Amino acid sequence: MDQATSDRAAPGESVPGLTGPEAIVTSLKRTAATTPYRFRDLLALDDFERHAQRLLPPMVFHYVAGGVETGTALRGSREAYAGYRLVPRMLRDVSGRDQGVTLFGRRYDAPFGIPPLGGAAFVAYRGDLVLAEAARRQSLPMILSASALISLEDVRARNPDAWFQAYLPGDQNRIDRLVCRVDAAGYRVLVVTADTPVLGNREHNIRTGFSMPIRATPRVLLQSAMHPRWALGVVARTFLRHGAPHFENTEAERGPPMMSGNSVRNTIARDQLSWRNVDAIRRQWKGPLLIKGLLSPADAKLAREAGADGVILSNHGGRQLDHAVAPLDVLPEVAAEKGGMAVIVDSGIRRGTDVLKAMALGADFTFVGRPLLFAAALGGVAGVEHAIRLLREEIDRNMALVGACTLPELTPELVRPVGHRAG
Repeated sequence: MDQATSDRAAPGESVPGLTGPEAIVTSLKRTAATTPYRFRDLLALDDFERHAQRLLPPMVFHYVAGGVETGTALRGSREAYAGYRLVPRMLRDVSGRDQGVTLFGRRYDAPFGIPPLGGAAFVAYRGDLVLAEAARRQSLPMILSASALISLEDVRARNPDAWFQAYLPGDQNRIDRLVCRVDAAGYRVLVVTADTPVLGNREHNIRTGFSMPIRATPRVLLQSAMHPRWALGVVARTFLRHGAPHFENTEAERGPPMMSGNSVRNTIARDQLSWRNVDAIRRQWKGPLLIKGLLSPADAKLAREAGADGVILSNHGGRQLDHAVAPLDVLPEVAAEKGGMAVIVDSGIRRGTDVLKAMALGADFTFVGRPLLFAAALGGVAGVEHAIRLLREEIDRNMALVGACTLPELTPELVRPVGHRAG
């Protein structure tokens, strides 16, 4: 049975008969004793990248791990978290810790989720279904990428609470038809990505031989032959069981095959997308609407005025504009003016302390991407669940150590920028 379709309860899941914080804490305590042997060396999110580099061909690994140009934006997202220190409070009763979050009317068991990860099914077998299943089991939100190779209908059938992220052209007719499809499939939350008017300069793809569409060059064939577990377990298995993968969700209709020479997806006219299109989407879409990829506080204000229910501060994981500011750098300013919007942060989060810092600086929620895709490649649903549990354990432990029982107790007083001198 495929890992994506197995219904066997994973180690560390909530204990029957227990609910709420008690179930979560009990679940976390069980994790160490029940970790499968093959995951014993995976102790933190960065470990998944290290192990995945051995599994995946360089073209696929760097497609996931790489940034653009000098990599400054990619590094800056991580370094921003290192720029703050925590100020713990002591002698507080923290025995009833609860890291649950209510977001858009739904309670989730942790303050992080899985962001859109384009091409996931080319990195891990049926990767989007793997991520959707793990998110469902762990009660986290998962956003399906418009660049997925599995249809949005199939993903929602696996996880009815999945969100959908759209890359949109500045063509309202095409937008309307895609939004109708997403609505008809039953999605509740729509995420519009704003930071891709053109694709970033990802030089690493050229250096390693990666391209869209994939071309069977001698370099690509050699890399595949040298990484048989990926070539057979992902590529061959996909073609044998499901045929050639397509870009399923970039338009209202099914897109071209991934290996087609005509594979242009919907990158045409993305540079025409504007706030007037967001206004039109807001009138059409009745559920929660989020704008992803904002970094300017002025743009966050425009999103609020356009009726967005939330913004996702993101520099696209350092994959679009090099030298862009880190989302954490602008978070306090955006949070101060958010009104009724949810302010969500992604890019650069790897530790529980990162999540705590983001929440203390005003975030309502966070997303963690690359490590969970590497986890899917390494271990399917079980691998992703293991990564999720590791981060949940870190958050739980660190909440106790800073003296917080609930997330609202994470306030700006708990963080200090490096170099800060108390008055």
